[in-house]
Amino acid sequence: KLPVDADTLFAIGSNTKSFTASLLGMLADDGKLDWDTPVREYMPDFRLYDRDATEQMTARDLVRHNSGLPRHDLLWYASGRSRHDLYSRLRYLEPTKPFRTTFQYQNLMFMTAGILAERITERTWEDNIRMRIFDPLGMERSNLSVSDMEKDSNYASPYMEIEDKVVRVPFRNIDAVGPAGSINSSVVEMIRYVQWHMNFGKHGEAQLLSEKNAHLMQTPQMIIGGSRAARMRAGEEIGDPSYGLGLMASTYRGRRHVLHGGGIDGFISAMEWLPQDGIGVVVLSNFSGNNPVPGLVVRNAFDRLLGMEPIDWAERTRKRQAEAEKQQEEAKAKASSDQKQGTSPTHVLADYAGEYEHPGYGIATVTVDGDKMTCEVVGFSVPLRHYHYDIFEVPDELPPPAGNMSGTKVTFFYNKKGDIDRLAIPLESSIDDIVFTRVKEKSPGDNTE
Repeated sequence: KLPVDADTLFAIGSNTKSFTASLLGMLADDGKLDWDTPVREYMPDFRLYDRDATEQMTARDLVRHNSGLPRHDLLWYASGRSRHDLYSRLRYLEPTKPFRTTFQYQNLMFMTAGILAERITERTWEDNIRMRIFDPLGMERSNLSVSDMEKDSNYASPYMEIEDKVVRVPFRNIDAVGPAGSINSSVVEMIRYVQWHMNFGKHGEAQLLSEKNAHLMQTPQMIIGGSRAARMRAGEEIGDPSYGLGLMASTYRGRRHVLHGGGIDGFISAMEWLPQDGIGVVVLSNFSGNNPVPGLVVRNAFDRLLGMEPIDWAERTRKRQAEAEKQQEEAKAKASSDQKQGTSPTHVLADYAGEYEHPGYGIATVTVDGDKMTCEVVGFSVPLRHYHYDIFEVPDELPPPAGNMSGTKVTFFYNKKGDIDRLAIPLESSIDDIVFTRVKEKSPGDNTE
C-alpha cells in the first residue's frame, strides 16, 4: 500500500526480448553478425534435438519463435541452473513442429540469442545491454536482475492471488534466461525506450540502431495463428497478430499496432504503440495471474488519445474470463471422472523411492516416509498421492511456486523383472510425458563417475 510513481521499478518480463533483438540488430549494423548466417558458424557447440534446426538455425530464427520447440519452461523456471548449463541441455529437448513451420513462443531461444551476443562481443549480455541501450537512452535506474532491483530505494514488490487473497510472493530470479525476461524498469525509462523504437532507432541526433533493422524488428516475420473463434473473442477491432523480431505486429481499430507483453511472478507489463499516430503506452503492474488490467489500460488510452468512441474492453474481458473459468471447471470434472476407483499400487511405496534421470531435465528424486511420498524435480518439491494403479498425483491446492505442478500425474513403470525403473512426468504439455530412468545404485567400493 505504498505510493507508486513514474520512477518506481517493476519487472517487465518478456518485454526484455525486444532489448535482446535490438542488441543483435546493433551487432548486425556493426558487421559482426549476419541475421541469416547459421548460428553454428558463430557457436560451433550449438546443438538442438533436431539435426536440421541445429545446422540451419540463424540469429533471425532465434528471435522469431520458429525453432520447432515448445516452451520447455520448467527446465529453467525454478531449477536454479546456470545459463551455460541450460544452453548445454538444449540438445535433449524434443520439438513438436518441424523447423520454421510454426510459431511457438520460446524463452530458451532468446536466452541463446543473448549467449550469441556474448560470444561475438566477449562481453556478458548484461554488459552489452547497459553499454548499447541503457546508457545511451539514459535508462540510469533500469537493471537486469531482481537482485539489483531490491537494492533500489523505489521498487514494487510482487503480488499474486492465492485462495482468493492477494498476497506478496518472493521475487523470481530468472538471471539464467535473462535475455528472455529479466529487465526491471520504470514507466519514465520504458517510455523513453518506446520512443526510441517509434523513431526507428534514433535517439536525439544519434542513430543507435539502423533504421533498416529497427523496421525489421517491427515487420511481420511469423504468423502467430490461432483459431478464428479466439480472434473474434478478442474483438474485430484487433487484427491478426504476427511476430517480428522481439516485437509483435498487428492492427488496432484499423491502425498499425506494435506491441509486446511480459509477465513473471508478481508482475505483468504491457508495451504498445501506434507508429503512424505517434502514440505509445507503457503499463507496469505488480500483480500476476489472472490480470488483464495492463492490456485494458493500453486500449482505453488508445481510444481516448485517438478521440474515438471508447470500447468497454473491461466488460468484454469479464465475459471471456467467465467462459474460461467454466471451461476449466468442466475440464477438471472430466479429469476426475477418469480416475479408476478401488485400485492400488503394484508395489510397496518404498519400491518407488530413488533417483531418476533425464539428460535434459536432470534428476527427479522420489522419497518415501511412511505413507507419504515426495518428488523433487526441476526445483520443485511436491507431495504425491495415489491416483490409480501406478499413477500418483500432485495435489491441486498447492500454493505458488509449487502450484505450477498442481494436478500433475506422475506415472511409474517397471521392467520385466518387476523392478520400478522409470517414471514419466508431463513437464511440457505439448509433448509426451518426459521419461526419467532410474539411476543405478553404486555397489560398495565403486567410485567411478
